Amino acid sequence: MNKKSLIKILKTILPLLLGVFFILYSVKSATPEERKLLWENITKANPFWVSVSLLLGILSHLSRAYRWKYLIHPLGYKVKFYNRMMAVMAGYLANLGIPRSGEVLRGATIASYEKVPFEKIFGTIISERVADLLMLLLIVLGTLVFQYDQLLYFFEKNNINPVFSILLLIVLVIAGFWVIKLVRNSTSSRFKKIKEFLNGILEGMISILRMKNSAAFIFHTIFIWAMYIAMFYVVKYAIPGTEDLSLSSILVAFVVGSFAISLTNGGIGVYPVAVGAILMVFGVPQQDGEAFGWVVWSTQTFINLILGGLSLIFLPILNKTN
Repeated sequence: MNKKSLIKILKTILPLLLGVFFILYSVKSATPEERKLLWENITKANPFWVSVSLLLGILSHLSRAYRWKYLIHPLGYKVKFYNRMMAVMAGYLANLGIPRSGEVLRGATIASYEKVPFEKIFGTIISERVADLLMLLLIVLGTLVFQYDQLLYFFEKNNINPVFSILLLIVLVIAGFWVIKLVRNSTSSRFKKIKEFLNGILEGMISILRMKNSAAFIFHTIFIWAMYIAMFYVVKYAIPGTEDLSLSSILVAFVVGSFAISLTNGGIGVYPVAVGAILMVFGVPQQDGEAFGWVVWSTQTFINLILGGLSLIFLPILNKTN
């Protein structure tokens, strides 16, 4: 096995192992009575509100697939909605196995079935992620205004610097633009194919500046994140002991969960523990808080597994001619 293959395997296995560790640690550190209470809270979750959360999650995915067309159209391509939707869900499924691999699979899916150059479609995905990053930043800043002390306490306790993380992502995006510009301006023949590839990515990225209907794109971006928060919020009615949580406290848990989910494949193990820990700050018992986190995580993971799996099955069936 060469070094490259070993690194690839480790990138896949280590996040999974980290997630499993957090699950085992959470279960092991609890007393038998606490474990029993946690399980009871999960199994007693109100199915109606769990179903509502599932529906809201699906609406966010549909909106994301629909929004994508506003970035693709300026490139001169028309991609079928069902292909956009299935590519999005296949990408979410891939992220459960290898973090951030979903973006590549999503672009490769459209490139395969709709004959759009991969580098161009991948550029639109990067622009989309930048828009989502800005929305997350706005939510974090808004949450800090209402719950500064609680959020800061949790981040300091767990050695998390959200501002640094967001700034680092912004710097990486800017650095990416700079590298693309540097390579594009190079006259070396060795960079010819790389230049063509980067030119395609850049064209896809700047499609966000060439949209004819930017208002619709902004609407869907806000709608997607509103659905994310809503599908998180309604779960409070499903778990006994969390019904009285305020919107501001829910937003704090949402922000913490958003950062925790990036640590492992799809947040396995980490997400429920992190959400449970922050809800304790608001007086929610640990078992109730972790049950809340498990219900949110499991319902959305269920969507990704089912719809992602079905997408991989139906993509070749619905695109036989391609």
